[in-house]
Amino acid sequence: MALRHAVLAALLDEELSGYQLAKAFDLGVANFWHALPQQLYAELTRLEKDGLIAGREVVQDTRPNKRLFTVTDAGLAELDRFTAAATRPSSIRDDLIVMVQAADHVDTATLVAQLTERAAFARAKVDLFTGLLRTMRGDRSEEEFLRCGERIGPYLTCLRGLAFERGNRDWCERTIAVLREREAARAAR
Repeated sequence: MALRHAVLAALLDEELSGYQLAKAFDLGVANFWHALPQQLYAELTRLEKDGLIAGREVVQDTRPNKRLFTVTDAGLAELDRFTAAATRPSSIRDDLIVMVQAADHVDTATLVAQLTERAAFARAKVDLFTGLLRTMRGDRSEEEFLRCGERIGPYLTCLRGLAFERGNRDWCERTIAVLREREAARAAR
């Protein structure tokens, strides 16, 4: 997947400025695609040049003018082509997992500190995704929303982000417990 497809997908629901797009990435898209704000601005320029999005200038009285972007018919066609292409299974590439791989040969306290930090990050993301899902479905149950909601794509990707972060949290907490138990057993000998 290219950044362009993630940007196109993020612009499907509404016109967004570059700043709003960066915020949307932080809240929703970041659970499956990471991009820095400067990468997003550069991609918006390329997408507009390629005719996949259209931008319009909005004059503001008390702030600098801004550009709002929306997906064009050509952009929708590009998303159709993208979704028709075969996908590759994803893989994990994570420094923390490499650190845990070396657990028998490194300082356990340092590793537990890294895992504790990651678990806290995952817990915060679980809370964020839980809130986003609640906001998206409103007063409907999840089943009702998934059956009748207007746009379920963002909801489904948010569910995947929630499952991912729950998995991260659970793995970190279990790994911390194992490392602490092993350290305590070594100290008792």
